[in-house]
This record gives sequence, C-alpha cells and structure tokens, in this order.
Amino acid sequence: MASVIPPLIIDGSMLEGGGQLLRNSVALSALLQKPISIQKIRNGRRPPGLKAQHEAGLKLVAEICSARTNGVRKSSSVVDFFPGPIKLGKNYIADPGTAGATGLLLQVSLPCVLFSQPGPSSDASPPQLEERDEWTTLQLHGGTNATSAPQVDYTTNVLLPFLARHYGIHPRLKILKRGYFPRGGGLITFSVPPLPPGTTLPSITVTERGEITKVYGRSYVAGALPFHIATGMSNAAKTRLVSQLGLDKKIVSIEVLKEDAKDVGNNGSGSGIVLWAETDTGCVLGGSGLGSKGTDAASVGRAAADELIKAIRGGGCVDEYLQDQIIIFLALAKGRSTVKTGLPLTLHTQTAIWLVEQITDAKFTVEEDESGMTTVICDGIGYTSQPQPSTNDEGPGKVNEGHK
Repeated sequence: MASVIPPLIIDGSMLEGGGQLLRNSVALSALLQKPISIQKIRNGRRPPGLKAQHEAGLKLVAEICSARTNGVRKSSSVVDFFPGPIKLGKNYIADPGTAGATGLLLQVSLPCVLFSQPGPSSDASPPQLEERDEWTTLQLHGGTNATSAPQVDYTTNVLLPFLARHYGIHPRLKILKRGYFPRGGGLITFSVPPLPPGTTLPSITVTERGEITKVYGRSYVAGALPFHIATGMSNAAKTRLVSQLGLDKKIVSIEVLKEDAKDVGNNGSGSGIVLWAETDTGCVLGGSGLGSKGTDAASVGRAAADELIKAIRGGGCVDEYLQDQIIIFLALAKGRSTVKTGLPLTLHTQTAIWLVEQITDAKFTVEEDESGMTTVICDGIGYTSQPQPSTNDEGPGKVNEGHK
C-alpha cells in the first residue's frame, strides 16, 4: 500500500495574511506535488475566510492539477489541497460570479500553466484565439479593473513585459470584455505555450534602473460616466509627473478614452488610470488609480502619478506591486537571482518570501545599503518542467469536497 504524504501545514494568518499567501501556496503545491493544509485563512480580515474570487482561483488550480480538495467554499477558513498531475493544452474557465479581479485569478494559475508538457487537446475553442492546440488557455471572468488588485492594464504593460524580458515567457492576453465594480462581467483570455520538458527558468540580475525614457498611460471612463473625467485624470497625472520629476512633457503620453460597449462590451460604469514608465535599461515601473463616487477626477490622476513617482524616486528596478509578484519566479529559477527593489519590501513581498521558504528549498536574503537601497537575493530551486504522465482521463480531474 502506497504511503500517504501528510500535508504541510501553512498558517494563513502570517504577516499580510491575505489572499496572496493563499494563491502562492496552492500554485507551489501544484508544481511541487506537495499536499498542503492552509489554516486560519484571512484570519484578520472582516469577514475572514475565502471570498468568491479565492474559491474560484482554488477551483481553477485544482482543475489544472487534478487536485483533491477539502474546504474550497466561501467563508471557509481551512483548505486542504492534494495535487495530482498538471494537465495542459486545455481550455480552463474561472468565474467568481462577482467583480473579483481577473488579475488575481491569473496570479494563482500562471505558474501552473507554464510548466509540464501538454496533455490531450481540448475540443473547446476559446473565443478569438488561434493558438496551436498545445497552448493552454484560461478564460477568466470578473473585474478587469478592480480595487485592491492589479488592473488588467498593469498586468499587460508591467508584469508581462518583465516575464518576457527576463524569462522569455510570451503569453497572449486579450481583453474581450471589461468589467467594473460592482457588476463585474469582464472577460479576459490568457494563452501560454508550455515550456519544453527539462526547461528551467534562468536566474536574473536586475540591478541597473537607468533613466526614464518614456511614460505611458491609459485614462478611461466607461458606461454612463462623462468623458471629461478621463481628461481630468490624465491632465492631473501629467502635470504632477512633469512638475515633480522634471520630465519633458513630450515623453509623457497618456491615452484618453471612453470605453465603447460595441468595441469591448464593458459591464457597468467605471473610471481609472494606469501609468507606466520605461527606462533605458528595460525596467518598467507602474502606478494606477481607480475612480469612485465622491472622488474628483484630478485626485485620482494625482494619486496614480504619486504611486509612479514613489517607485521612480525609490531608485529600484521594480515597483512595490511587481515586487511580490516576481518572488515565486525567483524561487523557481535556477541559481542566484538579484533584484534591486529600491523601496523597502512591502508586507506582501515579505509574506511571499516567508511562504516560499516554507514550501520550497529556495533561500532569500534581503540587503540594504547605506543609502537605504534594498536588494533581494534568491537562491532558486531550479524547478524543471516535466513531461506529463500518460492518462486515459477524459478531461481534467474533479474538485472534491473531501478526501479519504
């Protein structure tokens, strides 16, 4: 009789104690085939436990890796996750039924769909995609521009360029519908080719920030909101960037637009702005803001500019939001990676490092020089993509509420 590996206990209340800890836990569990039991999930939040978007993300990864689970339901504070073989080359769908962020659904699933050889191709063809059958496609529903989460425009213009430049990962993200709080209803498709068997991510050295060469942006309104809101956000952001950083107005280019339902099928009314700055060494730093009832457009634009200004003045090669999102990739890579963050590590980043060291053999060192500049050093585990075992299953494994 085969021995049963007891699950590793993860304290979900540690440090930041939010959904990010949950997402990194199940992604690493799936890749490393390590059973885990996450307890005291979002213990300090009100209300505690899983929200709809967390439930949808867990079920998505469970389907990808044929996992047996217990406790994957709304408000649950304990989740047991017993991963099976990862199955790629398929079309997966996640829908929280709320305005929960599509960007967070992508965070939990992205590491899983990068590795392993493709499985049997799915007959289901995702909309408006023409990738080869071996590509894995995620159809993610919910909020594309939501609070407390990266806007899809940040993912497209900051995270994905980082993965492309440093790891040679070139997925395709398409926005089919935009969704705003509280209605949600957005849809993105994300397609990625599998890494060849035996592939490991390379170690990276990102320590030279360089000079700002261009600042881009996207200032938008949707639904019933008037166009002047988008203009107000853009003008305020540009004025702030030029005055605070001494930038030439010519290098600041912010697109101003009103989302048209016939073009992107947006759901609900919403407004916001996303900014990103590129440097002559290839670094990309971001900042963003979302409009809300009672907040004037200029305030939103200035807040987004201030986020970007903070990142630029911090002197690092990544902004405070990219910090924590790259930790899992540094850990999976082979060899020593070094990334200058500039700004002190956020609590999200500290949590990501703590969690990764609980589940993997990766080792992190955080150094701070005399000027206060912070650098993250990681000795990664050199995770290697593996061929998928042959299977006669017709489709992905089922998510079970219980296990023997």
